[in-house]
Amino acid sequence: MQMSRRGFMVAGAASLALSALALSRRPDAVMASENDFPFKLTDAEWQVKLSPQAYDVLRHEGTERPFTSTLNTEKRAGIFHCAGCDQALFDSTTKFDSGTGWPSFYDFIPASIGTSVDTSYGMTRTEVHCSNCGGHQGHVFNDGPAPTGLRYCINGVALSFVAA
Repeated sequence: MQMSRRGFMVAGAASLALSALALSRRPDAVMASENDFPFKLTDAEWQVKLSPQAYDVLRHEGTERPFTSTLNTEKRAGIFHCAGCDQALFDSTTKFDSGTGWPSFYDFIPASIGTSVDTSYGMTRTEVHCSNCGGHQGHVFNDGPAPTGLRYCINGVALSFVAA
């Protein structure tokens, strides 16, 4: 059986996309369904607890505009927490300037995040959420620095910062 040029190109693109997805996930970043989270609030309670923008990002997988979060330029030693439940997610030692306009990290605190497949906007990406409350944080890409090669691109409004 001979493969057409178009079929070859489609198969190649699909293979690359699946490889990128596999590379962008750490083994200890588990996927979780909406009901698997220890910290739970009703939708009404989330709306009271969070600002409208934080609610949109954390509970509806929204995205803040780039370069709008003060946490993008935060350089002090400390820990970045989930703005929804206060779980520690990222150590400041793993933060780097990706130039994207969102806080970026090359690693997370073990067991603090989960992932899911995001197929919105006609592309496949790996979504990142808090493992405690399920709050959407952002996405992970395989274009980050050593030692992981990963870039956790996180919405600043989904985080709070506690200085050391």
